[in-house]
Amino acid sequence: MQIGLREANQQFSKLVKAVKEGREVLLTERGRPLAVLKSIRVVDKAQAAIQRLETAGFLRPAAKRGNLPVWNPKPIRGRRPSKKVR
Repeated sequence: MQIGLREANQQFSKLVKAVKEGREVLLTERGRPLAVLKSIRVVDKAQAAIQRLETAGFLRPAAKRGNLPVWNPKPIRGRRPSKKVR
């Protein structure tokens, strides 16, 4: 995200929210880069990657916390699928 100093001053809370979401904000003065705002939270590489993907819209946070239920495959009736393909 890139924003000028005057606009950054007027929308500071919006910028802080963007930084909390993991985005970096480039501050410019008369079109020239001046500073970068970014989070200083220390997270591991995996968590940082997940956060970037969520911010970009490629992932959604899980609706429920915890592990997935155990998957038990159902037995197949009749001929095996490998026999049907041949």
